[in-house]
Amino acid sequence: MEVIEARLAHLAYTAEIAQAMLRQQQAQAIVAARQTIVDGALGMVHMALDNLVQSGLVDLDEERKASMVNNLMVVLASDQAAHPVVNTGTLYT
Repeated sequence: MEVIEARLAHLAYTAEIAQAMLRQQQAQAIVAARQTIVDGALGMVHMALDNLVQSGLVDLDEERKASMVNNLMVVLASDQAAHPVVNTGTLYT
């Protein structure tokens, strides 16, 4: 008898390996989605600061810019709904 050709009819991973592979694919998808969200949020923050400076609406020092960037990034990159807070004080109290 001479074997000329052999083919696999069915190939399956064990349940543990299949679950691990699925978790890895899901993690990669989550990281890619988060990267897209952060990139978009950074662009929006940059645009907002540029528009504020160009319009002359407010004069922000570096500390206030940092606070605004922090607040905008939290709101834009978060997966939770934003809850507005009215600030009646200053950053310098």
